Amino acid sequence: MYELFSVDDHIVEPADVWTSRVSSKHRDLAPHVLTEGGREFWCWEDKREATMGLNAVAGKPREEWGMEPARFSDMIDGCYQPAARARDLLSNGIFASVAFPTLPGFGGRKFATFADKDLALECVRAWNDFVIDEWCGAAPEVFVPMTIAPTWDADLAAAEVRRCLDRGTKALCWVEDPANIGQPGYHTDHWDPLWDVCQEAELPICMHIGSASAAVSLEGLIPIVQIAAAFAGAAHSSVNMMCSPIPRRFPGLRFVWSEGGIGWIPAAIERADRQWLRHKAWTHLDDTMPGEIARRNMWFCMIEEPVGLSYRHDFTVDRILWESDYPHADTPWPHTQDSVTELFASVPDDERIKITRTNAEQLFKFPLSQRLIDLHAPAVVA
Repeated sequence: MYELFSVDDHIVEPADVWTSRVSSKHRDLAPHVLTEGGREFWCWEDKREATMGLNAVAGKPREEWGMEPARFSDMIDGCYQPAARARDLLSNGIFASVAFPTLPGFGGRKFATFADKDLALECVRAWNDFVIDEWCGAAPEVFVPMTIAPTWDADLAAAEVRRCLDRGTKALCWVEDPANIGQPGYHTDHWDPLWDVCQEAELPICMHIGSASAAVSLEGLIPIVQIAAAFAGAAHSSVNMMCSPIPRRFPGLRFVWSEGGIGWIPAAIERADRQWLRHKAWTHLDDTMPGEIARRNMWFCMIEEPVGLSYRHDFTVDRILWESDYPHADTPWPHTQDSVTELFASVPDDERIKITRTNAEQLFKFPLSQRLIDLHAPAVVA
């Protein structure tokens, strides 16, 4: 059995995450679950949303995928119960997991849309406390604490990151590009308070595809097109960051681009570097090439991407990470070991170990538990 570190999984929040944690004055307007017409909805303020569907199909035959599950009871327990999640991951040789939020959006952006920003801030803090205390508390050797921050205020974001650092967070879940959601973008100094905290703490900043873009449509075949082409968002966002002043002013930042794939990276860097050289004189650009920023400040993630792996040396093996995507539709679970065996069949062991384990251990400062490996994988492949 291979020892795996997944840098991208997803939490389907239990129904009481916010109602059990926000103040009494906000409880009726905080996210809560209501049942109507045989399915469950998340409700907050005057909004309502169904966030199940393809977000929680782990363990189901592909022929049954669609808008189901419509209720928590339609999902396997590992979708929203941390102890069951840990059992599922360990059964597949996944000994560490970084998990993104669902209802708040992959970068926590939903709370920025709340009319009541005091409620929004409470909801951010409630999610973070849930993750640290309840989710990660259920299996602290498996779950890597990753927390969100207010996406509408740089000072509040920095303060919340500091609070969570004191509580043991290992990563920040953030948005690909705030400009896409009506906030100042990455070619300004607006977010410097946040970057300052993250650089000082050497805190990985994890940005998932779709964290600052339109939601996937569920009409016709559009979901297939959008999901298949989702890497384009990671390409655009990462090149934008490569060319921005942020990693030049904060050279110690660590950006992680989740579920965007890796096959496009060499071509994107090649083109970005060529354009940088062609236009640097009249636009007064510095001498730090986008490709240098990518190799110094960025990590990229993949699930099942044999073509992408064939280009790994055109980027760098040290900056590639493996992800499980449990419980989403892309996850290879419950056949993870078969997937990894096939995917890395022609990759040397030292490179496979870096991509599937040690790169992430070093980045998140979260070594795999030898106790769990000995307990669950007596025949581990070195």
